[in-house]
Amino acid sequence: MKAMVLAAGLGTRLRPYSLKRPKPMFPVLDTPLLTHTLSQLRQNGAVKVVVNAHHLREQIGVMLQGQEDVHVQMEDIELGTGGGLRLAQSHFDEAPFLAVNGDIVHDLDLAAAYRSHCASGADVTMVLHDCPRFNNVRVNGEGRIVGFAGAAGEGEHLLAFTGVQVINPAVLSLIPEGVFYNIIDCYTELLKRGGSILALVVSSHFWTDMGTPADYLKLHEEILRKGRMAGFFVENRGNPFCLGQDVIIGTGVSFQDWVAIGHGATIGEGASLTRVVVWDGARVPPGVIVTDSIIIEGD
Repeated sequence: MKAMVLAAGLGTRLRPYSLKRPKPMFPVLDTPLLTHTLSQLRQNGAVKVVVNAHHLREQIGVMLQGQEDVHVQMEDIELGTGGGLRLAQSHFDEAPFLAVNGDIVHDLDLAAAYRSHCASGADVTMVLHDCPRFNNVRVNGEGRIVGFAGAAGEGEHLLAFTGVQVINPAVLSLIPEGVFYNIIDCYTELLKRGGSILALVVSSHFWTDMGTPADYLKLHEEILRKGRMAGFFVENRGNPFCLGQDVIIGTGVSFQDWVAIGHGATIGEGASLTRVVVWDGARVPPGVIVTDSIIIEGD
């Protein structure tokens, strides 16, 4: 199985933090999300992965240098989800490939999604779930996607896209080359031409879109306080405080609720942290009280 990670987005909802790092490289328990994503793909049978990069792309290129099973597709202009996939088409043969968004964290069975698509005969399979915040995909009673906007019609219901999909490479030929293009526009055209998009509906899983600072903090709470994602991330064994290597902690420091601190960070004496993520190498000044925050650099 071949796969692609869509990692070229600007991360505008995560500013100012995304001005320092691209969203897929935000640390989750002191490890870049992209590292977790690639590990998950390999565990599910991916033998070749394309990662596209645009915003702060040099960081992604440096991180993935030397990983022989990964091709980094450097994009000089913003191409969107569709344009990035179209540019990568030559890396895929006729077999379907798996595509995942680079800003999601989940425990979905990717191998099962791939097998389901291959057995279905559909042009595309989109993995969907019921998430009211994002429900905008129209699905009919036969489990086929019929549209991506508007209210549900008779016999239809609305579900949300998880960011995981399996695509027949021929579909990408509908996308113009070298321009910004959304994959949903491609799928709308595919449906007009009589193509089929299967809805693979999942439930009882862990999933979050790491799209905003609040989402990013909530993800760490889910892992550290509620023990979610055991088996993918390092199990916390009931400890809500994650400390990376070579962390310097001053005297009189207080941690409350949950805290995640990256390697090489320094926490000044007398500081108090509650529901805080401190990135690797960052410095927390002495005596400060920090709550519900992300600390990304020095004082």
